[in-house]
Amino acid sequence: MTKNEKKLIFLICVFALVFGVTQTTFAMHIMEGYLPKIHCIGWGVLCLPFLAAGLIRINKIVNHHRRTLLLLAMVGAYAFVLSALKLPSVTGSSSHPTGTGLGAVLFGPSVMAVLGIIVLLFQAILLAHGGLTTLGANTFSMAVAGPFLSFGVYRLMRKLKINKLICVFAATALGDLFTYCITSIQLALAYPSEVGGVGASVVKFMAVFAVTQVPLAIIEGILSVIVMMGLESYAKPELEELSY
Repeated sequence: MTKNEKKLIFLICVFALVFGVTQTTFAMHIMEGYLPKIHCIGWGVLCLPFLAAGLIRINKIVNHHRRTLLLLAMVGAYAFVLSALKLPSVTGSSSHPTGTGLGAVLFGPSVMAVLGIIVLLFQAILLAHGGLTTLGANTFSMAVAGPFLSFGVYRLMRKLKINKLICVFAATALGDLFTYCITSIQLALAYPSEVGGVGASVVKFMAVFAVTQVPLAIIEGILSVIVMMGLESYAKPELEELSY
């Protein structure tokens, strides 16, 4: 391990300690038991193809890009720390950064489906943040929908020859916001409004989430740019191998 790699690991550990050790557990992604059983099963089934694609992609990384495994572990830890920083929002849910957009930019969105479900499983078991029955719904919103939008935004902006760091900011911030658009839809489908049905309920949930989620998305975008600047300094060979 090089000196620069050791510095990078040290910075990641400091980041995790500063932001991760003092969290309370009074709020959740979508909490245990909050969604009907059929919804829990349905969202879980929707995640399966993305998880399969993610496992195939990770297997290729392990076999052909072994020097990037440290970065792979880092983006998983980054998602775990950021998504554990939560503010109470809609009843039965919470607002927080997702941390999955950065990994989607570096490794592709399918990888984040696998890392995301691992993060959500550990948070549900160890931090009471989320739930086992709602694991599929939380995985789809945070580890599937958000990363795929982040990846698409980043690729589109790069084709337009926009500065890489601006692309990273936009991709991670918009991916964060899209996660909560999907969460709003999930909650609305489970609890449609008596007046206006699912559509009215989606609008209500999005309006409540927007108060806390818009500034959090901006913060996540800024943090992701800072992390990427650090990686450009200390992990340039690995980024080149990932064709960043």
